[in-house]
Amino acid sequence: MGDERGGLLARRRRPTRSSGDAERDLAEIADEARAVCAESGLALASLRGVGVSVPGPLDPERGVLLDPPNLAGWREVPIRRLLEASLGLPVQVENDANAAALAEHRFGAGRGFRHLAYLTMSTGVGAGLVLDGKLYAGRQGMAGEVGHAPVEWDGEPCACGLRGCLEAYVGGAAWTRRLARTTPAGSRVAALAGSPERARPEHVVEAARAGDAFALAELARFNDYLARGLTALVFVLAPEVVILGTIPTAAGEQLCLAPVREQVKARLWPRLARELRILPSGLGEDRPYLAGICAALEAEGAGRP
Repeated sequence: MGDERGGLLARRRRPTRSSGDAERDLAEIADEARAVCAESGLALASLRGVGVSVPGPLDPERGVLLDPPNLAGWREVPIRRLLEASLGLPVQVENDANAAALAEHRFGAGRGFRHLAYLTMSTGVGAGLVLDGKLYAGRQGMAGEVGHAPVEWDGEPCACGLRGCLEAYVGGAAWTRRLARTTPAGSRVAALAGSPERARPEHVVEAARAGDAFALAELARFNDYLARGLTALVFVLAPEVVILGTIPTAAGEQLCLAPVREQVKARLWPRLARELRILPSGLGEDRPYLAGICAALEAEGAGRP
């Protein structure tokens, strides 16, 4: 919970979990919103509105989550209607990458830029686009689904049903599935995870910092595919800055950002490459909270500078 200047008044974090019953899950989220208000001493009715950041695909006009590949049981879910009925407040539902792009533009690494793309690589991969200072959502709110652009014809299967998608190579869930199959028992990654089957991207990043050969090879593969996706994105949109969240931000400059920057710029026209910036997120652990605030501000027309 926060204000339009990015001040956070109260916060609560919980793991993403889906019971398979979207209405029950949303009821729990509404209960948590009431609890946060109670803890902060603010009346729920005193809030101007609620911003909800969700993975796509989404119908933003209706506030309906369509069929997200990473949320079992959530199909054609009228999030806005259900939460407005429960909370008695106006609710704005926004694609999570779009909301994060707005937050970066307003409060983070995107301040001062008019053309930016923000990419998230947590469970899946999505992009939020701010073009000419305004959020660009495209037809039916479907712009920015860069995670499902192909980087290999007939490549790895993706949760969306296609093959060779960028998400199948750099999305957190897809990478975790790969690590369960490929992590060597004697690697530092396996030691950090407790067993090869429990390896996750954060174990790869930690092991790579210690020089583990398997981890370094996995990060090199990640960087290569991410650079392929970014190169196409830059040629199409010509942004001033590309902001990378989640895994690249955690991996840092030496392990991820510098190699990706070098690979992308080597494959661009010099004029595009010369002024392009590829930066880590500037919001840290506050990003999801600020994204929700920016989603709510977008509904008021105050979120578009």
